[in-house]
Amino acid sequence: MSDLPTVAEYYTGKNIFITGGTGFIGKVLIEKLLRSCPNLNKIYLLVRPKKSQNIVSRIEELTKCPLFDKVRQDDPDFNKKLIPVNGDMMSPALGISEEDKQLLQNEIHIVFHSAATIRFDEPLRLALELNVLGVRKMVQLCQDFKQLQVFVHVSTAYANCDRRFIEEVVYPPSLEPQKLIDALEWMDDDMINTITPRLIGNKPNTYTYTKQLAEHLLIQEGSSLPLAIVRPSIVGAAWKEPIPGWIDNYNGPSGLYIAAGKGILRSMKCDFRGVADIIPVDIPVNMLITVAWYTALTKPNSCLIYHSTTGSVNPFTWGEMEDVVMNTFKKIPLDACFRRPKVAITNNGLLHDFWVMMSHMIPAYIADFGYYMIGKKPRMVKIYNRLHRAIGTLSFFTMHSWEWTYSNLDMLTSQLAPEDRKTFYFDPRPLHWPTYIENYCIGTKKFLLNEDLSELPAARAHIRKLRNIRYTFNTILAIVLWRTLIARSQIARNLWYLILGLVMKFVKFFHITSTI
Repeated sequence: MSDLPTVAEYYTGKNIFITGGTGFIGKVLIEKLLRSCPNLNKIYLLVRPKKSQNIVSRIEELTKCPLFDKVRQDDPDFNKKLIPVNGDMMSPALGISEEDKQLLQNEIHIVFHSAATIRFDEPLRLALELNVLGVRKMVQLCQDFKQLQVFVHVSTAYANCDRRFIEEVVYPPSLEPQKLIDALEWMDDDMINTITPRLIGNKPNTYTYTKQLAEHLLIQEGSSLPLAIVRPSIVGAAWKEPIPGWIDNYNGPSGLYIAAGKGILRSMKCDFRGVADIIPVDIPVNMLITVAWYTALTKPNSCLIYHSTTGSVNPFTWGEMEDVVMNTFKKIPLDACFRRPKVAITNNGLLHDFWVMMSHMIPAYIADFGYYMIGKKPRMVKIYNRLHRAIGTLSFFTMHSWEWTYSNLDMLTSQLAPEDRKTFYFDPRPLHWPTYIENYCIGTKKFLLNEDLSELPAARAHIRKLRNIRYTFNTILAIVLWRTLIARSQIARNLWYLILGLVMKFVKFFHITSTI
């Protein structure tokens, strides 16, 4: 352990600039800073106005979230520390006014850049604008910050997913970012869409491709800045703080859990033994805060990379996850389920396609026909089409596993005081997966679907009703098929009479035995 000041001591009096503050990681980062570093001065947030909301209204809405209840108890006026800055990652120079730019240049000590598009199927031009050119604009802005001590960039552990073993280094891309930027200036959208598969190569989407380009550009053009990069994997619901299971989006596994819990998702294409590398959001957030602390105080000679993943130190497979999710939704079902929760996991494409047709599309068309007959708008086919697109974008990550190195994580842990290790925990080794996944599933019910746990008896009654409907349907179907078969086949009739005869003999024997 070093003789460095504690994390909270370092943040005392500091001014922080955050991009992506209204996103999932950004919200948890703001809450953790306010709660665990209460003596910081101000947090400046780059916020884009919406048609119906200005930037002040967006921050007010943000602070009303239950996420900030603990902070609100400690400091009812905490929102006075949040200063919105009007800007847009898509605008030249981020769309920041000269007055705000001067303010930032004179005040900011710490920068967290987490703004990005996380859509896997984003067109390359837009992904490049947000994820790569956004980094360039941030570097250009921060080069004029007079008191800057650290610039922490939020990347992704999958920026180099075309490698199976990923180290804490910035790998060179197949194409220099500037060459691609220049080419896209004169290409039309059709041409870009045509060449995109060749450009991204073995990467599955434009998100991972542009995040690798962004890292390379940051190292090249921001070499004069005190840089650090944090690479989280699939960011999931909170583990411990601020609320176990807290989640505010349907990205990644969240939407799949709900689809499975509602009985909509019946087949999932993934490797049963593959590692589900989900990282609770509070782990990378704590890492961001401590990485900034360490980088600012020790001033490393180069940009250090930190992996925030679970696969190599605390692996949990998709098969294990499926068991926990199904058991959780059997105990604590969602309201108004479409069918009873049951998911088949397979890595066989043909088998998956078969179950998609039998368990997804046929029931969807039957349900939509029923909706149409009672005068309601058909919706199940549309829901399944959206679900299949989501599964398609995730299939690369559910069918593969990776290994990451953790040298910098272990080094950073060794630099923290014992109390800071408890407050700013970021080592995933102690994570107990079944408990976490159960809280995650409950979190989707509480925070995404806004379902009240007091309504569980009604939800369980609905599941029993669906079970009885299924048993009745299967029984009727079996009888109809068998009777149809008996009418056409002498062998089937003989077998039917044999079975009936054996049953009658068993009943008669049981009756005689019980009488004796």
